Amino acid sequence: MPIRVLIADDQGMVRTGFTVFLDSQPDLEVVGEAVDGRDAVARTAELRPDVVLMDVRMPVMDGLAATREILSSGGHAPKILILTTFDLDDYVYEALRAGASGFLLKDASAQQLAEAVRVVAAGEALLAPSVTRRLIAEFARVGPSRPRARPDDITERETEVLALIARGLSNQEIAGELVLSEQTVKTHVGRILAKLGLRDRAQAIVYAYETGVVRPGE
Repeated sequence: MPIRVLIADDQGMVRTGFTVFLDSQPDLEVVGEAVDGRDAVARTAELRPDVVLMDVRMPVMDGLAATREILSSGGHAPKILILTTFDLDDYVYEALRAGASGFLLKDASAQQLAEAVRVVAAGEALLAPSVTRRLIAEFARVGPSRPRARPDDITERETEVLALIARGLSNQEIAGELVLSEQTVKTHVGRILAKLGLRDRAQAIVYAYETGVVRPGE
């Protein structure tokens, strides 16, 4: 089954360009388009896509508000990939707080866009190292200052893995850091998400900083 994609952008040329390219991929299918955030909420409920490409700046309702409404509705919950021309701290922070699974600039190549859709559809977070650094800096500025903590639900090893996820490390990098196999790390990540009720690595990063599992600057 192809990955079903909804494109939400107020610029018709952008929607058309994305649609033409993504539909040319054998494993991707654009099932609809939305012209603003409110339209995106309605179309998501109607079409039940796997991934929504969500522009930030749109009329009627912006992409962040639409993301919050879609993911808090209790209905179908797609993965949401935020698209913007603005590489700004507050967008990164607020998009992930809203529940988005990734953040991609519109100047990314067509191939990067297609791969981003695949990554978030698979339940991974799309966070480039530069984005992760800005996110951490934002937590240092506005995040709560809490003592180090370990959630009761996860083991010490899982806490170590969570801390490395929060630093933006991939499974392969975590495996190297902890001298584990990549498959073992993948298993730990899956258990962490399940135990803590988190959708993906993006939520795990936010969770780790907000609960004090890790602290900015460490």
